[in-house]
Amino acid sequence: MALDQETFAQMKETVSRWVRERLVPAEDTVEETNEVPEEIIQEMREMGLFGLSIPEEYGGIGLNMEQECEIIHELCQASLSFRSVIGTTVGIGSQGLVMTGTEEQKQQYLPRLATGEISSSFCLTEPDAGSDAASLRTTAIRDGDEYVLNGTKRYITNALRAGMLTVMARTDPDKKGASGVSAFVVDPKTPGITIAKADDKMGQRGTKTSDVIFEDCRVPASTLLGGEEGQGFYTAMKVLDRGRLHLSSVSTGISERILQEGVNYAAERKQFGKAIGEFQLVQAMLADSQADLYAGKSMTLDAARRFDAGEEISMLAACCKMFTTEAAGRIADKAVQIHGGAGYMSEYKVERFYRDVRLLRLYEGTTQIQQMVIGRSLIKAASA
Repeated sequence: MALDQETFAQMKETVSRWVRERLVPAEDTVEETNEVPEEIIQEMREMGLFGLSIPEEYGGIGLNMEQECEIIHELCQASLSFRSVIGTTVGIGSQGLVMTGTEEQKQQYLPRLATGEISSSFCLTEPDAGSDAASLRTTAIRDGDEYVLNGTKRYITNALRAGMLTVMARTDPDKKGASGVSAFVVDPKTPGITIAKADDKMGQRGTKTSDVIFEDCRVPASTLLGGEEGQGFYTAMKVLDRGRLHLSSVSTGISERILQEGVNYAAERKQFGKAIGEFQLVQAMLADSQADLYAGKSMTLDAARRFDAGEEISMLAACCKMFTTEAAGRIADKAVQIHGGAGYMSEYKVERFYRDVRLLRLYEGTTQIQQMVIGRSLIKAASA
């Protein structure tokens, strides 16, 4: 599904104006308090941002992938902490349910997710299972009409805010690798679940990540996502394809903001009697950044259109995620360089953005994992 072009254009302009007039002025408050103000979260609910990717029949807006990428690009021209509030609900936290959930599971959660009454989290990473997701150790052992969950999940975004957890756990301990992993949709208030305190991170203040601990946590068999064991890892991979395009737009959005900060400073800062933007070496840094931004946006929208057309885009999603997140790092580094000594000072936001974008190359598959996905796809195609 997708919004008609006129309605979508109005929505995009509304989000863009809200980002400029509401979110950008609130960035310093988020940085100082490590919290996104509740009134801004409520505005997100009223704008329907929690339901961007949830189908209309469940109360969402039902954007297609291309439209989602465009909205996320606009939203991420402010501090990434704002996007993080809705990010897991729009992306990996809910899409497993949208793609493979039973109708009962969808009816139970999707309408409340769409309105922002609750948000969702995606519980995959563990202390000893990150990039090697198929090696996860959390177990879900069947006991009559229930499953008993035990294990620890790590760096789980929005777990402290969540009203639904999508949990990956091993239902068959004798099966190593992906085939023994299943997915569950779990209420975080279930006895036996502990949400740890928020992590202290390098950047992205205002985002909330924490450990989620399961100790003899009993959940009904009806929480098994899709009602079928052994599909959890494959569901996760499908969800991550979409999530990587989402994150590519996160990267291009914040890259555009960082580049604009560099352009503005270069136009205003004077040395040797003229604006530093008139010096060719400064112009070269701006030009490289603009080329990176243009390439990343073009790649992402092309892959999104292919996704909407039903094409297999796993390799393309990996290309987008790898390129745009690495490009964001390059653009942020050049912006600090253009600012000179001022770029190292917290008074200027490029220092903050430099730290914030470093995470983009790590979560939902590191750059090195994307390289492996791309390389293996090429070799597989050549061997076919």
